[in-house]
Amino acid sequence: MIIDCHGHYTTAPAGLGIWRKLQLSDAKRISSNPKISDDEIRDSLESAQLRIQRERGTDLTFFSPRAGSMEHHVGDEATSISWSRQCNDLVYRACGLYPANFVPVCQLPQSPGVPPANCIPELERCVRELGFVGCNLNPDPSGGWWKEPPLTDRWWYPLYEKMVELEVPAMVHVSSSCNPAFHFTGAHYLNADTTAFMQFLTSDLFKDFPTLKFVIPHGGGAVPYHWGRYRGLAQDMQRPPLKELLLGNVFFDTCVYHQPGIELLLKVIPADNILFASEMVGAVRGIDPETGQYYDDTRRYIDAISSISAADKKKIFEGNVRKVYPRFKG
Repeated sequence: MIIDCHGHYTTAPAGLGIWRKLQLSDAKRISSNPKISDDEIRDSLESAQLRIQRERGTDLTFFSPRAGSMEHHVGDEATSISWSRQCNDLVYRACGLYPANFVPVCQLPQSPGVPPANCIPELERCVRELGFVGCNLNPDPSGGWWKEPPLTDRWWYPLYEKMVELEVPAMVHVSSSCNPAFHFTGAHYLNADTTAFMQFLTSDLFKDFPTLKFVIPHGGGAVPYHWGRYRGLAQDMQRPPLKELLLGNVFFDTCVYHQPGIELLLKVIPADNILFASEMVGAVRGIDPETGQYYDDTRRYIDAISSISAADKKKIFEGNVRKVYPRFKG
């Protein structure tokens, strides 16, 4: 089985966007739920994510709300709670219509300055009532201004305690950027991936939470390319070796959109810490003129590396996902 651990509902029916506009402009006019039929959900997936799954030969996608639309910096806490619930419910419906193709991962109702503990009710609802297997955690709800404490601060601990109790990992994933210095998919996303790793490196978070797990997407941002720098920094700080310090808890996905990048990732990071992912219908949707193939067809890159053993390839495509997401039983 080939499991893609990183997919977003980027093709959600128009009714979700209409509901959101009303929520932000005149909340009194919105109905309790977006007006979206099952057929609209089917149409939105059959022509996009499902078609691509079939064409590329992948089996299952872990599916969460569109990351760029989480917009935790927009509105107040109540706005975020309501919006997150609608987005999660729509993902739940999509996964219910195609249980053999999609597994739900939730958006958390974060808001700048609001304790992460306030996200626990929605996380519990999604996991206990709806069967979600993980969550996306935004280390910067301010949208590019980085006003929150580091992910290793005790401010986050109540949420981590609940994640450990529920046995769900978090994918570290920011949303859109309102800071004009940071393009959201080309800079803000990769900045956040790299920043989260460095925060983990400088802390003893995983001594406090030995079973807590994070997935750093987009191949880990700058981390694999600068692995020597991070090893050296850890050494200078008299921290344990990175394998001992982080690799029991921190994992990386394969959302890297060229062959040399994937080869570097697999050369530097142990196969036990790599999860297959594509983020298809996401930030990069076009065809690479140098290869004639879609940039985000990441399975093709992995299949092209003859040095990967069959055992390691199975870990990357399936085994590691099951290890990191124990609630997934498919």
